[in-house]
Amino acid sequence: MVEILSQDEIDALLSAIETGDLKTDEIKEETKHRKIKIYDFKRPDKFSKDQVRSLTNIHETFSRLATNYLSSQMRSIINIDVVSVDQITYEEFIRSINNPTVLAIFNLGGDLEATAVLEINLGLCLTVIDRLFGGLGKTLEKIRPLTEIEETVMKRIVSRLLGLLKEAWTQVVNLSPSLEIIESNPQFIQIVPPNDMVLLVTFEVKIAEAEGIMNLCIPYIGVEPIVSKLSASYWWSSGKKSRKPGELDVIKDQIKLTETKFVVELGDSQATVEEVLNLTVGDVITLKTRINDQLKVHVGGRYKFLARPGKLGKRLAVKITKALNMEEAAEL
Repeated sequence: MVEILSQDEIDALLSAIETGDLKTDEIKEETKHRKIKIYDFKRPDKFSKDQVRSLTNIHETFSRLATNYLSSQMRSIINIDVVSVDQITYEEFIRSINNPTVLAIFNLGGDLEATAVLEINLGLCLTVIDRLFGGLGKTLEKIRPLTEIEETVMKRIVSRLLGLLKEAWTQVVNLSPSLEIIESNPQFIQIVPPNDMVLLVTFEVKIAEAEGIMNLCIPYIGVEPIVSKLSASYWWSSGKKSRKPGELDVIKDQIKLTETKFVVELGDSQATVEEVLNLTVGDVITLKTRINDQLKVHVGGRYKFLARPGKLGKRLAVKITKALNMEEAAEL
């Protein structure tokens, strides 16, 4: 806000300069210390601070989903955190990554027809593969390119990560990402002109003793149509809307992947404490279940099915004969 001086204030200022009470050098010195914000016209900010916060929230959701997925796959403690959300040129992104590395080029699909890149540090990929192949998942001393088998494994992992990325973006836009190719040399990847602005999301991945960086590069031109949806006001208003048709399907898909205990009861018996203490190797315990009786099956601690025992190949198995409703399960 500009401050307007009165005539008396102007006269007092001129008088102070004439008498020497206020020196013009002091005025110049104050001018030198003014705060000036540097603006680079070669790197214009495409996203506001509010939009950057929204993008951070989206990819923090993705990092949590990816953490759960990789932890279950590798049977190990994994942490994935968002380190930064930056706006840089595509050329700066290419120069900042190592060669060789693992570059997954994919199409965003859905409402956004654009190509993006998921870059995973090669050392991190080798650690993941070592763990999946039965190793300890330690950091490898010698970094080497992926073999054909290892590249196939990474394609499956990346495809699953892209599915989680779709889920993280569901509240803003409907994506359908699909993996196109995996490349190792950054110089061979040209998804946009060098001076085009891109959104760069950097993740820090920790797997036991190993650490690495994962980068997600999305061209601004690809997300430009939905930039207005990244504001906090849109998120607030969209939260009051009804569920989108695809959201319920995504939740169902996640529930289907949840593991639960499936237990078949062969039978039960009663014995005194004395009989239990006197049991020795070779003793036979008679069960109440008869040969023609159906076995009880419970899932997550609740009776859900009846089944008959048998074999499938060389393995023991059961054949489901009836699904129980709540009343029937309560009677068992």
